[in-house]
Amino acid sequence: MTQELTATDDYLFTETVEELGQTGPGVPKKAFDARSIFFLGLLLAGSGLVSPPVALVGGIAFGFSVVHPYRKEASSLAKLLLQISVVLLGFGLNLQQVIHAGRSGFVYTAVSICCAVGLGLLLGKVFKVGGKASYLITLGTAICGGSAIAAIAPITDANEEEISVSMGTVFLLNSVALLVFPAIGWWLHLSQNQFGLWAALAIHDTSSVVGAAAKYGPQALAIGTTVKLARALWIVPVSLVTAAYMSRAARREGRQGQVAKVKVPWFIFLFVGASVLSTYVPRLMGIYLDLNRLGKAGLTATLFLIGTSLSKKTLQAVGIKPFLQGVILWVMVGTVSLVAIDMGLIGI
Repeated sequence: MTQELTATDDYLFTETVEELGQTGPGVPKKAFDARSIFFLGLLLAGSGLVSPPVALVGGIAFGFSVVHPYRKEASSLAKLLLQISVVLLGFGLNLQQVIHAGRSGFVYTAVSICCAVGLGLLLGKVFKVGGKASYLITLGTAICGGSAIAAIAPITDANEEEISVSMGTVFLLNSVALLVFPAIGWWLHLSQNQFGLWAALAIHDTSSVVGAAAKYGPQALAIGTTVKLARALWIVPVSLVTAAYMSRAARREGRQGQVAKVKVPWFIFLFVGASVLSTYVPRLMGIYLDLNRLGKAGLTATLFLIGTSLSKKTLQAVGIKPFLQGVILWVMVGTVSLVAIDMGLIGI
């Protein structure tokens, strides 16, 4: 009798657990499935078996299909993995190539950033986007996407909503760029040098620049990565100018200005160091090539992680006016830079 009751109890317990959608004590079945899918997707993206655009699309599909079980952790991992991957990509580049592209790219990015900032702030006023959100969207487009927003937001004392709107706008357009830019380049028969320069000047985040350029070809990857990193260095002077402006505004209003922390993208200098090693210590070329391949795999995994951060809530948080500001600014920057490159006004 006792055994029958025990068996019955076990059956009822199992049935109840299944009805509650659990795989064990306190573990929701859907959460377990989401975790499994997330780790499988991350492993597949980092295996080298899929291309960067496919990894990004897979990440976006995950973000729109399930509740992300590791949203904060994935965001932190994406930032770290991106920096490591960029450094490893440096082992595949010759220092002379880096210097040549970086020198030209620094001038082009300076002009591009100045024009983009002026136009972006004007569009923000036209669409009546909040001052800080408009500024963050503008700098995210002008410099290097989420990295610029993350560096500038604490200096401006932007609130969580303003940061979310800015990040959401930039990440959405960033994803579109990775998928669309290579197709446009092939359609217009751009050379690899032309495409690499265009991607570096017109795509927001370093991850998508490198992903799109890698899809286009090795020379496009070399040019795109180097010019994009030259563009990213502008975070430092722009942060200093922003900090000075905020401190002055605080004094005018009779309040104490905060001491702003300016973030320096140190990984860029490590990227140059990796290029120095690959140029002047060629006997380790076999190791350098392996590290370069590892960097490409890490970049693909990074794009999957970035894709998982997009969701229906991201779209709802952005709103139509900030999105329009970001889209129009991005389209104008991309179009003007493409025309200038195609006409031979700028080039590497």
